[in-house]
Amino acid sequence: MAETYSIALLEVSNLAPSFMVTDHCAKAANVRILGIESADGAGQCIKLAGPTADVQAAAELGMAMAERMGATATFSVLPAPLEVTRQLVDSKPVFSPLLGVYDNRIPKDDKMATTEALGLLETQGLVAALHATDDMLKASNVTLAGKEKIGAAYVTIMVRGDVAAVQTAIEVGRQTVERLGGKLILADVIPRPHADLAKLLP
Repeated sequence: MAETYSIALLEVSNLAPSFMVTDHCAKAANVRILGIESADGAGQCIKLAGPTADVQAAAELGMAMAERMGATATFSVLPAPLEVTRQLVDSKPVFSPLLGVYDNRIPKDDKMATTEALGLLETQGLVAALHATDDMLKASNVTLAGKEKIGAAYVTIMVRGDVAAVQTAIEVGRQTVERLGGKLILADVIPRPHADLAKLLP
């Protein structure tokens, strides 16, 4: 196992794109999601584990997806990492009082996988994000799954529901942000999130 177990570290420029990339990586290759860690800024480090060839393939696919979305990304693969390195990568979340959130999103064992679609709306600026959230919830039969801040005024709003409802909500949210002149980072839908990704969500 030690010879084949590797870790891929994939840094993506924002939270919502990192969720999209993580879901894509987990579905495309035989990897396990260790978590998504923030360094108190926009960049998010996706941590994947598995056989070397699989984590390499997953990271390359994740890079390509990030680029298609207009996000910046870099990656590195740690083949057969030392135990101390594995512990460092797989560290427990630390609470950030500045943002009011934990720095590391790790899978929650007690969290059940969801079959609901996940909508992601990320903006830079809180006004547009909150206004768009109200419009999304009024326009479609979705529930608010969470609000995440990652620093530099980036805010990610997550909604859940059936695919059509979530698509409608996210389109309404996108239009609201654009109408208000807000900075839209991403407005997209994951129709059926991977079970490991679902365990990271609020």
